[in-house]
Amino acid sequence: MDPNFIYHVPLIQHNANRRSRMEQLIPMVNRLQDVFTTMGARFDLDLPQIAVVGSQSAGKSSVLENFVGRDFLPRGSGIVTRRPLILQLIHSPHGEYGEFLHNKGKKFTDFNAIRSEIEDETDRMTGTNKGISRVPINLTVFSPHVLNLTLVDLPGITKVPVGDQPADIETQIRGMILEFISKDNCLVLAVTPANSDLANSDALKLAKEVDPSGLRTIGVITKLDLMDDGTDARDILENKLLPLRRGYIGVVNRSQKDIDGRKDIKAALAAERRFFMTHPAYQHIADRMGTAFLQKTLNLQLTNHIRQCLPQLRNKLQGQMLAMQKEVLEYKSARPDDPQRKTKALMNLVHEVGKEFQSALLGSNLSDVNLQVLTGGAKIANIFHERFPFELVKIEIEDKDMRKQIVIAIKNIRGIRAGLFTPDEAFEYVVQIQIAKYREPVIKCVDLVITELLSIIHQVTERMVRFPHLREESERLITQYLREREQVTKTACLEYVQFQLAYINTNHEDFIGFANAQQRSANESKRRLANQGQ
Repeated sequence: MDPNFIYHVPLIQHNANRRSRMEQLIPMVNRLQDVFTTMGARFDLDLPQIAVVGSQSAGKSSVLENFVGRDFLPRGSGIVTRRPLILQLIHSPHGEYGEFLHNKGKKFTDFNAIRSEIEDETDRMTGTNKGISRVPINLTVFSPHVLNLTLVDLPGITKVPVGDQPADIETQIRGMILEFISKDNCLVLAVTPANSDLANSDALKLAKEVDPSGLRTIGVITKLDLMDDGTDARDILENKLLPLRRGYIGVVNRSQKDIDGRKDIKAALAAERRFFMTHPAYQHIADRMGTAFLQKTLNLQLTNHIRQCLPQLRNKLQGQMLAMQKEVLEYKSARPDDPQRKTKALMNLVHEVGKEFQSALLGSNLSDVNLQVLTGGAKIANIFHERFPFELVKIEIEDKDMRKQIVIAIKNIRGIRAGLFTPDEAFEYVVQIQIAKYREPVIKCVDLVITELLSIIHQVTERMVRFPHLREESERLITQYLREREQVTKTACLEYVQFQLAYINTNHEDFIGFANAQQRSANESKRRLANQGQ
């Protein structure tokens, strides 16, 4: 035994205690994340986290499932992740299971049930029409096979709307992603497939917008096994092309064929290891590639990142605590069973919610303005002034096509007769067909505005989060009222379209060109008749 060992014991114990404290940093932030999600917008704290960004086909889901070692994320065509998923991985020797914040206390030992719960909870908030929501789902996975790690899985970047998705779905997703990754304490895990052009990577482009120096961005290159023969990603993985301060890590995920064939993740990880050990372009960096190394790297980087953010985090938390203590003092002398106090508190709360709703519609103060995405009234104004006109333009008929339809209608109305005058009926019939098409975009505009109003209501009632029954009843009553007005509004809009269909005024200034053309045609016919009489 080393005689100096006794002198090293305190140092060993110190290092062990330090590691133990460091390992508790991520679970501590997880608890804060859960608290702030529950409390809603009442607390605004920039927590250290890692956001996963990538296009739909980049392989984000496979990377996350490889960390857990289980299939548990929804899969399919189009946008699958439609709400942010805050995935908290906790190393635990006591079994393997998941827990949702919205279903606290229930352990999900079946990972297929976890997938179903994510799908159901997503549909509950967004509906089944592939819409998206900024409200996160918090999932904690306990397993002996994971390292402590927290990741925010964001919707995949898409270009083309599917199903009933709005035409601006790309803008919505982009806005949501920027809302997360613009925060200074957020590390960006930019996932890019190797079989695409790195210079055109959607994930890296977004990351560069908020992190131009590449200080907060970690690059992940997937699908290395799918590159064309004779090509490789060596320069990328060696950080020579588009360098990032935190570098790039390559991974090999299961293909869709592997997933359909039920190839388990353990076998896939072994195949991934063989790939890097045997590939001539990656052999020299094989120890710095793969899912296992990526997970260790993220664990270390997130832990160090939290440690660096702690002083600032502590100051902000203390500020929030002082504000809460001040609010508590206001209620210190109040009797909880005093009816007058209850009524006053209720009225104050309702008044505050009303003020926030009004502020959301009419605009925010300069100090509170959102610099990333349109919100509230601005979003509704955008629907009226940009989205609605865009929908109208889509159904407009080209002038030449309308002229052609009018000419055909005139000929069909005349039949075998040679007419001297242009019948109004031909013009009216074609215009009525066009006006009737306005019904769909008008109703769609109402739907979009109602959806945004309901979203605003959900946000402003977060002030009532301490009174869940009051909040639920308030939302129910307001939603019921909005739905009633929605039907009245739709009826009024359809009636207005019907009014326009009932009478087409061809003498209106909008149609003066048609009227003049009609008059010139009539005069020309009269002159021809007069000349024939001579």
